[in-house]
Order: sequence, then structure tokens, then C-alpha cells
Amino acid sequence: MPTTRPRHLVTETDDVAHALDDAAKRWPEDRESRGKLLLHLVEEGHHALLEETARRRAARAKAIQRTGGVLTGVYEPGYLDQLREDWPA
Repeated sequence: MPTTRPRHLVTETDDVAHALDDAAKRWPEDRESRGKLLLHLVEEGHHALLEETARRRAARAKAIQRTGGVLTGVYEPGYLDQLREDWPA
């Protein structure tokens, strides 16, 4: 099929073949088309990446919320300026 979009070649290694065989169990209606199964796997992988990114972002926000302000009052006013006075220009 003519297209202006980039095409990608994937060699069906043993690992890829196993993944496609498992995908055929998940999407039996497409078991005769390894290409369609590969697209399903790409879509599922992308979805998993997005979920993982969201999970990490939420965990980071939770950590910031949990630890924000815990050092309030530890350093006296002007501490940073005093510290910088010792640094070479």
C-alpha cells in the first residue's frame, strides 16, 4: 500500500515470535495477521508507558507534598549569603 509515512522492519526473533503468539491469544480475531498483532503490541506498550509515566509523576508529587517544608527553620536567616561569602569570586 503506497504511503508517505515511514515504514519499519522488524525481524521476528524468538522473543518477538513469542510475543506475537501471546498476542494471538489476546486478539484471536487477528491471529492470522502478524502485522496487526504487532500493532496491538505497540499500542499496548505505549499505553503501559503512559501509565508508568503518570504513576511516577504522581509518586514524585506525593513525595514533594510529603517532604515539603520539613527543613523549615533549620537554617537561620542569611545562612546562604554567609556561606557564599566563603566562595571565591
